[in-house]
Amino acid sequence: MGSNTAQDLATNVIDIRQSIAIQLRSNHYPPVPLSMVEPCIEAIYACADEDYDKKITLPEGVTWKDKTTAPAWAIVEGHHLEPWL
Repeated sequence: MGSNTAQDLATNVIDIRQSIAIQLRSNHYPPVPLSMVEPCIEAIYACADEDYDKKITLPEGVTWKDKTTAPAWAIVEGHHLEPWL
């Protein structure tokens, strides 16, 4: 697994939620919680619209630099979501 798998998931999207879930669970160790699927999708759309600094609300129990929101760019970068852009 890795960037080739992410590229394949992004270009052959069956369902964006399913492909992001596979990315989070299979291409990260430890696996990222599935509660991050929706924030990741929101971050992808924000970055696609060039709204890189859009604050995305994180799920309960997840923080970024001790905050409950994170900028879209940080979510995309941190979860290796560039192939979806």
